[in-house]
Amino acid sequence: MTTMTTMTTTPSTTPRTPAATPDVFAAAFEALDADSPVHGLRERGYEHFQALGFPTLRNEEWRYTNVRSIARTAFIPAHAEPTDAAIALVKRHMLRDTPAHKVVFINGRHRPELSEIGEDDLRSGVRLESLATAVREDCSTLRSWLGQHADMQRDAFAALNTALLADGAFLYVPRDVSMTRPVHLLFIATAPDEPAMTHPRILIVAEAGSRATIVETYVSEGAAASLTNTVTEIVARDGANVDHYKVVREGPAAFHVSSLNIHQAKDTNVASHCFSIGGRLVRNNLNAALDGTGCHSTFNGLVVARGEQHVDNHLSIEHLKPNCNSWEYYKTILDEKARGVFTGRIYVAQDAQKTDAKQTSMNLLLSDGAEVTAKPQLEIFANDVKCTHGATIGQIDDDQLFYLRSRGIDPVVARSLLVYAFANETIREVRIDELRARLEDVVLGRLPQGRELQGGL
Repeated sequence: MTTMTTMTTTPSTTPRTPAATPDVFAAAFEALDADSPVHGLRERGYEHFQALGFPTLRNEEWRYTNVRSIARTAFIPAHAEPTDAAIALVKRHMLRDTPAHKVVFINGRHRPELSEIGEDDLRSGVRLESLATAVREDCSTLRSWLGQHADMQRDAFAALNTALLADGAFLYVPRDVSMTRPVHLLFIATAPDEPAMTHPRILIVAEAGSRATIVETYVSEGAAASLTNTVTEIVARDGANVDHYKVVREGPAAFHVSSLNIHQAKDTNVASHCFSIGGRLVRNNLNAALDGTGCHSTFNGLVVARGEQHVDNHLSIEHLKPNCNSWEYYKTILDEKARGVFTGRIYVAQDAQKTDAKQTSMNLLLSDGAEVTAKPQLEIFANDVKCTHGATIGQIDDDQLFYLRSRGIDPVVARSLLVYAFANETIREVRIDELRARLEDVVLGRLPQGRELQGGL
């Protein structure tokens, strides 16, 4: 079954789903240190969350993703102490062969004993530390950026993250500094016995002319439901270059909601790559403001889902200044009863002349039970622009399958090859060799006889 719509109407009011266990969030908020320098920001987040409540299907931006299961689950703050299982996940998912700064978080808390931060970039003035440490030691520096680009007034999950802000990562790259290593942020969530929630916060500031690469990886373990509700803010100053990768590989009982907020000044180049492979329900919000002339932006995404997984990618790209380019390429592969949603909004302001924006959503259904909704949108108020969008939904091409079979390739192997080729168009854009190889392994592992194919590719 496939559905496709281009409705862009917005309700006059914002429907909400009250949490069945509001005391859970109130208790978590009240347990935080009221003397923290960021507690005023938390209070504003909590006020917005109380006013908004959780969104419902009557909210146009959440029309295809039902979060009632999140709202009605009695999540408790996850325990910070690492378990043996969590430590095993760190060893399994951390980049091993790549010289990288490795920063580990277990249940939202930084674990310095499991992290490895090199001194080379730090000697150049780079700051890479837990957000809790940055708040405690130098909060005045953070005030210019923290909470400036996440939309707490409209996004209930971003407001909740802000209300419960406790820890996360802070990366500051000084002017004209090119980092010699990528930064790998690994977030492990555990919920062995009862539903648990974490709210990581990430702030990345790249000063003028600087360059940085960041990888966010999210993994979970445990039979109980877990909620990872994360907010990332990226500030790219004039001429900065930022490559950002996000990988969601959480378990079948995990809820994952994220908000990636990018603010670009003039002549910046930002690339975002999002890979959603695990999780029961995943919602990735990406909001980018191209707020300077000469910005270049690339937004790549790949979803590989099966069973009853639900993955929703919601992008909003705002062109606010002239002579900016943005490219969106999102691919979805769904099997069994999985469901995918893609919403892509490109907004071009009246002064944003010479805008070049392209948006493509390609969706591959491997079973009759899979379902996808693609909703591209353009809002253009300038008259000298090149903007295109398109969405395709289909199954394996019979002609391509016949071609491979005519060369003596087994039908199952041929089908897997075509699926892999479809996914690999996105994976090959990854510039970190080890990360690219791991993503290839994950996709091949999802395919019939995929492991056997691995040696021949």
